[in-house]
Amino acid sequence: MVLDRKKVREQFASYTRNYDPEDVKIALKIAHTYRVADNCEKIAKSLGLSEDDVEFAWLSGMIHDVGRFEQVRRYNTFNDARSVDHAELGADLLFGEEGLIRGYLEDSSLYDMMDVVIRQHNKYRIDESVTGKTLTFCNILRDADKIDILRVNVETPLEDLYSATTEKLMESEVSEEVMEQVREKIAVSRAITHTYAEHQIGHIALVFELVYPKSRELAKEQGYLYQMFDFPTETESMKKALAETRREVDEFFSSEE
Repeated sequence: MVLDRKKVREQFASYTRNYDPEDVKIALKIAHTYRVADNCEKIAKSLGLSEDDVEFAWLSGMIHDVGRFEQVRRYNTFNDARSVDHAELGADLLFGEEGLIRGYLEDSSLYDMMDVVIRQHNKYRIDESVTGKTLTFCNILRDADKIDILRVNVETPLEDLYSATTEKLMESEVSEEVMEQVREKIAVSRAITHTYAEHQIGHIALVFELVYPKSRELAKEQGYLYQMFDFPTETESMKKALAETRREVDEFFSSEE
């Protein structure tokens, strides 16, 4: 596979110039894209993949959130449940009538696999029909995305991230249903996260399902995970949830050593 990274970056920059760079949500997704691509490359290399496969993984990171920009323009939210599935929208823009993928990747024989990888990157569970090399690329991208979501939650003011007032964040509660999944050490289903506090716990819990050793190493090494426990709260349910989730995370990483 011949991939011109400079061309890919220029194409991405050209595409995102269609959106307001002063919008906090747009700016954070641009930064997120480059970091996810970098994470993809590191994970792929750790698996000993071929140079072509490393390039494919990196590219998947560069285009995985193409749908986010249009989602923000149309709905001013990152909440898929309240707007549109951003992965499906992105894949439609890339592989549908607009054919944006042609600006990034010339080898059309790889389009079908990349289509699946983009569509599956935000799903709670990867479709069982996905196997082999495609499954590997799905796992690489999903891990890379999860790792940088931790950074985004630390470096972006939560008021901007959640479009909420500080008061609303402080009053946010966590349900027992969410904590039951944390105790199982699995990712919390977005179907049961309704409050800002629950979204924060859900983002922390993403680490439970990092597939590759390099991914877990990066999550610890980058240092954002434990900063997420500083979520501002005045509610007892969130204080207890943060303490319990931290214990579960500590136990999870201890068992991995």
